[in-house]
Amino acid sequence: MSEIEHPLAAAIKPLLDAVGAGAVRPEEARPDDVLLEWEGAPAVAVRLPGLESALDRLLSDVKRQFGGGELAALDRAGKQRVVALLEERGAFTVRHGVETVAAALGVSRFTVYNYLNRQQSGQKP
Repeated sequence: MSEIEHPLAAAIKPLLDAVGAGAVRPEEARPDDVLLEWEGAPAVAVRLPGLESALDRLLSDVKRQFGGGELAALDRAGKQRVVALLEERGAFTVRHGVETVAAALGVSRFTVYNYLNRQQSGQKP
């Protein structure tokens, strides 16, 4: 997607980056894009990402929040916080979410399920 020179596109860029969306010119919009207007005229179309990349974006965001290093290098309490954050953001509703998170954390699926169960029962790390 090419850079769009419009004040609205510049204003929403951080939001689009955070959710993995992109901006396209209104004339390039597809039926499933969200067309935004500025002063009554089409200004920018937002192309939302597919679900297939949602978990990767969530993991990248959490990785940034935890200093940018490998999530597998975190201690147990850190990994439990990661699982709690990902649970809040819906990561485990995505197909193969537990397996993907387990691989990123360097733990087994069983461990991720234990962290989830611990969190749901209100136990502290």
